[in-house]
Amino acid sequence: MNLKSIAITSILSLTASAAAGSEAPKYIFYFIGDGMGPGAVMATDTYLRLAAERPTPLLWERFPQASIATTYSYSSPVTDSAAAGTALSTGQKTRNNMLGMGPDSVAVSNLADWLQPLGYGIALVTNVAADDATPGAFYAHVPSRDDAYDIDVQAAESGVSFLAGSRIRGVKRNKQYSGIYEKFADNGWKVIRGAQNYEPSSPKVLLVNDTDTLSNNSGYAIDRPAEKNLLRDYTKAAIQHMTTHSPEKFFMMVEGGNIDWAAHDNDAATIIRETLDFEETLGLAYDFYLAHPEETLIVVTADHETGGMTVGRKSVGYNCFPKLIEGQNISKAEFGELVDSLLKREEPVSKEEMKQILTDRIGFYTVIPINEAKQKRLDETFERTFVSSNDYFNDDLYHRFPEFVEEVFDIFNETAGFGFTTTKHSGNPVGVYSIGPGSEFLGAPMDNTDIPKLILKSAQQ
Repeated sequence: MNLKSIAITSILSLTASAAAGSEAPKYIFYFIGDGMGPGAVMATDTYLRLAAERPTPLLWERFPQASIATTYSYSSPVTDSAAAGTALSTGQKTRNNMLGMGPDSVAVSNLADWLQPLGYGIALVTNVAADDATPGAFYAHVPSRDDAYDIDVQAAESGVSFLAGSRIRGVKRNKQYSGIYEKFADNGWKVIRGAQNYEPSSPKVLLVNDTDTLSNNSGYAIDRPAEKNLLRDYTKAAIQHMTTHSPEKFFMMVEGGNIDWAAHDNDAATIIRETLDFEETLGLAYDFYLAHPEETLIVVTADHETGGMTVGRKSVGYNCFPKLIEGQNISKAEFGELVDSLLKREEPVSKEEMKQILTDRIGFYTVIPINEAKQKRLDETFERTFVSSNDYFNDDLYHRFPEFVEEVFDIFNETAGFGFTTTKHSGNPVGVYSIGPGSEFLGAPMDNTDIPKLILKSAQQ
């Protein structure tokens, strides 16, 4: 596909020039919390206020411009990440699963295409796969988000200067090595493994995890030491890279992908911790803004809402107890793997052993009270899972959980007061927050397709 043949003029004509006297931003940060709907934001705010005793809301909620955006796709009132990423990058709706194409399968141009002729260098950062739906929407044009090798080839041939994520998915084709890293090298990219090994000598960098993994997920905040934040570390490297190789102008998209993964699992504690990691990472861009306030635009939004998360549910009435999440020190995903390993071992699992695990890892019996009714539910589900060997698993998008795991986290959420309506996406609107030159365009309710057009409008002032 010849990307130069993609028409840009029609998109540019949709934006009007800005009011006189306002300068175009030289530096644009576009932060996308994958799946970070109002429930995730409010749950984190509630935790900060009631448990962490922090009086200030999340950083982006203090930005001067705030609004909401609708997220439906061309084909459904509930979007998937590919259609949402396409809307946020191209300003056009498409069918679920399609990436960088309109519903007619014709490639459409995106913010990177529009901004590069204006002199902007392009950086894309995520803590999931670098060729997943959201980053891929800024360089790829494919009929299916699952066409990983084709997406990677288009990344290698794109004008992107810095691309970072947990891995790339197109490393293998037909169970054989695809040669994709050589494809990147042939196009002038330097592949660097591990943020600690980043150095800015090459103008084009692909930054991935230390080793290839089978999972797109980079690991949850709750499962790792507090000082480790891959999204922050990759973003720090990206800022260094862009200020070295494109110091006059750059555009940077940063995606917090793990929020979505945790929300698919209905894992409230992990959602909150991932949202705080996202805020910590945003702090790097905000520090940059403080150093260049007249030249820097920051936009924060989400591609869609995941999980239908609420603060409050029938089990707790008009209340919520976010401090209870401090008893949980393992993600639902990791807990599921722990239970799965116990199911596979030869030695039977006793109730006493499981009670100790629940105490140590989830906070049951200590931080989280377990009354007689809840204990009965745990005992009955334990019996079905570990004694009767019930093979019931609940599937969400990324994980399969034994019934016992589902029961444990249902009890956790009921007790803490967090509700969920689905293990998939919802059609709820998402927030849009901005600060800096051009942010005045983003203060009214909008559709997600409006956001990239308004960012472009700010750049054309």
